[in-house]
Amino acid sequence: MFENLKVLELSSVLAGPLTGTFFAELGAKVIKIENKLTNGDVTRTWKLPTESKERPVSVYYSAANYSKESLLLNITDATDYDILIHHLKDADIVISNYKPNTARKLKLSYDDLKPYNPTLIYAELTGFGNDNQRPAFDVVLQAETGFMYMNGEQNRNPVKMPVALIDILAAHHLKEAILCAMINKLKTGKGKHIKVSLYESALASLANQATNWLMEKHIPQPMGTQHPNIAPYGDMYTTKDDKLLVLAIGSDKQFENLYNLLKIEYDGFETNAQRVTKRVALNLKISECIVQKTARYWVSHLEKNNIPYGIVKNMQEVFSDSKAKKMLLHDVIEGVETVRVKTALV
Repeated sequence: MFENLKVLELSSVLAGPLTGTFFAELGAKVIKIENKLTNGDVTRTWKLPTESKERPVSVYYSAANYSKESLLLNITDATDYDILIHHLKDADIVISNYKPNTARKLKLSYDDLKPYNPTLIYAELTGFGNDNQRPAFDVVLQAETGFMYMNGEQNRNPVKMPVALIDILAAHHLKEAILCAMINKLKTGKGKHIKVSLYESALASLANQATNWLMEKHIPQPMGTQHPNIAPYGDMYTTKDDKLLVLAIGSDKQFENLYNLLKIEYDGFETNAQRVTKRVALNLKISECIVQKTARYWVSHLEKNNIPYGIVKNMQEVFSDSKAKKMLLHDVIEGVETVRVKTALV
């Protein structure tokens, strides 16, 4: 789709590189500029205890840098800066996650680069916005925007999400902005300076939890996997063979189907409002039924009755599924065989 597109990636860690990877997956030529003075993207060194110390890239780095050409440059060196400008002149998109003052210092801001390429789409990613020089990593944003406060269980410390979800959300928002700018460029011939921050992406992704506060002054509390507005939704039950099964009942009709399958008491649980209020009593009744049969039994019968469910799986179980295997992308990075899940679902 983007085989004639050239992207210059001036970003590191996750959000920016994932954005570049999206375009690489769709055929764009993505040139990743890495800092020669620090031996490249810092995630090259973010290794599991079991990873080879000699290997030039980590699995973390491999997850976000598919099919890119990597150039190690010292931008403060005039020769290396000229190499970057050479690539910039025919680039369509620049992805940058420098702090604004650092970008200006290195002469890599939009105002610095636009004279070399007037129709450039410059996608700038920051932590807290252009007027804030504060350094930001994903867990900082999870803390600052309410995600950690909501996550976890009652009477225990807040918990961060096990993937850098704010970075991933910001990458999606950045992709959306770039694609909109590309459409605008097709119509007008003009480039654009795009600005996306991790902070704004996190806030934009609070969705119903934000509106629970904004409209009802309800401060979401940690509930484990449960949902504040729906029941049973996210509630977990143990099967006879010790598998964890989660239900996601989103309508009264779906609960009626569940009731008919389990033969549990229906009176007092007909509406979602009743089920949310009486969640503890309801879950006790459901648990007593689920534990009597195996996961395989429930998978079969829940599907037959159009009842949303899930089996809690570890990574090995996830990628033993043929549907998951179809989403894998293999690549050789600096002599290392790598694999990751694709991000471009088109």
